Amino acid sequence: MAFEETDSPLVPAGYDVVWSLVMVGGVIVVLGTIAVIVLAVYRSTRMANRGQNPLTLTEDLAFQATQSAALAPVKSLEQRLAELDDLHARGVISDDEHRAARADALRG
Repeated sequence: MAFEETDSPLVPAGYDVVWSLVMVGGVIVVLGTIAVIVLAVYRSTRMANRGQNPLTLTEDLAFQATQSAALAPVKSLEQRLAELDDLHARGVISDDEHRAARADALRG
């Protein structure tokens, strides 16, 4: 018994077109979801290979930014020299290190 097309008054005339559009839309949504998942896995793998954790990347970058010299307050020459003198007086750095550090500070 073959399927025969019948004109039923219960089925609207554009039913086949609407059903086709719904199916195409569903396929597009499924393919888009798969593409997003594949892209997320790909990026996470690349980040993990570089030693980064994709789940904490924002926090890691924020921490690195706060620790960078670019955000550190700029010390005046007098403050830097006083700090070097204090380190030398406490014995933290040697005479040679003190001289070299002062020379670097004075060179700018």
